[in-house]
Amino acid sequence: MADQDAIFTPAHPSSFAQKPLQRFLIATEVDTRLLGMIGALAIIWIGFNVFSGGLFLTPRNLWNLSVQTASVAVIVTGMVLVIVTRNIDLSVGSILGVVGMVMGVMQTQFLPVQLGLGLGHPLIWILSVLGGLVVGVGIGALQGAIIAYLRVPAFIVTLGGYMVWRGAAWWVTMGRTVAPLDPTFQLMGGGPAGSIGATWSWVIGVVACVAIIAAIYFDRKQRQRFNFPQRPLWAEATIAIFGCGTTIAAVWIANAYPWPVRIAENYAAANGLAVPEGGLFISHGIAVPVLIAVGVGVAMTFLSRRTRFGRYVYAMGGNPEAAELAGINTRWVTVKIFMLMGGLCAIAAAISSARLNAATNALGTLDELYVIAAAVIGGSSLAGGVGTIAGAMLGAVVMQSLQSGMVLMGLDSPLQSIVVGVVLVFAVWLDTLYRRNKR
Repeated sequence: MADQDAIFTPAHPSSFAQKPLQRFLIATEVDTRLLGMIGALAIIWIGFNVFSGGLFLTPRNLWNLSVQTASVAVIVTGMVLVIVTRNIDLSVGSILGVVGMVMGVMQTQFLPVQLGLGLGHPLIWILSVLGGLVVGVGIGALQGAIIAYLRVPAFIVTLGGYMVWRGAAWWVTMGRTVAPLDPTFQLMGGGPAGSIGATWSWVIGVVACVAIIAAIYFDRKQRQRFNFPQRPLWAEATIAIFGCGTTIAAVWIANAYPWPVRIAENYAAANGLAVPEGGLFISHGIAVPVLIAVGVGVAMTFLSRRTRFGRYVYAMGGNPEAAELAGINTRWVTVKIFMLMGGLCAIAAAISSARLNAATNALGTLDELYVIAAAVIGGSSLAGGVGTIAGAMLGAVVMQSLQSGMVLMGLDSPLQSIVVGVVLVFAVWLDTLYRRNKR
């Protein structure tokens, strides 16, 4: 009877709730921390929307949120590789500031005046961006060489860079703000002109959906080729539906945000268009800086997951000694990581300065803290060897959502800093618990 009672005794209710979820996670191979971040982001958005009286989840705020996140999202893709190799970079905000100032001076003084190209010349913005990339990569190479070959800890080198490059940004113009910038360059900052409109947004959305489905298909074919375990078809379909659904929703939100009334009226007058009684509705569409950030994210994901360099980076983070014994030139890889970090700072500097239409001494201030926080919140472990580009970019969205929501609620800046600091410590604590339980 005891055996029969044991057979017919119902299991604990939680076991039935956990089994379907566990099966789903195993079948789809979804990172549990990434799934948890998506849930946390949903809670943050819903909470701020309630407390702000419905202002947070509007096309206008979400569009602005995407543009505000772009700069940090670009830099955090490089910070992931830095943290994965058990290093840190505290100088990214200062590098952004000095590179932004250099690009501003090139556009307003050096190229049009000293080289005689003239204001508005089509080469000005191109040469300015290339010049900024050269400066950013050069700074990264210098810091990386000191870290790799002189064996100075990255914390000290980049802490010194934090002060050196911030001072250098001031010396470039002796503290003056440089404005206005080249009109074509300004498109990298967003705004009505710096967006691609409704039609092209839908085109990119459809292309993105096709790319998602193609990536899933070719990944499945690759697994078949090497006899690797495959996900069930329903799991593949679920991932495809979620990815395409998210893409379509993002495009719809971007297209739902119209140009300001006065700008739309001026556009209609300049192009001989009749303004309807209810006003002219012209969609912003996807902003150019968002496209840049997404493009950088895709490229960095490919670099980290599909190239020899990416495998070397994660091997170094997992066990630096073993990686060196295996024949990996860990010093040169470290230099390349910081060179890449400098180049990404230059791209972020172009986005930030274009958005302000000015290069100021405050450009990039405290960005290093937001970038590191976004990387850690996104699942990058300070112990090294763990981190994803997608998770870090999602962490950047979380950080900017917190800041945007607190601004809508009218919270003071000191309180905003307190919240960000608490969230960062909490994220590191969760990472510690995750690694302890995984062991």
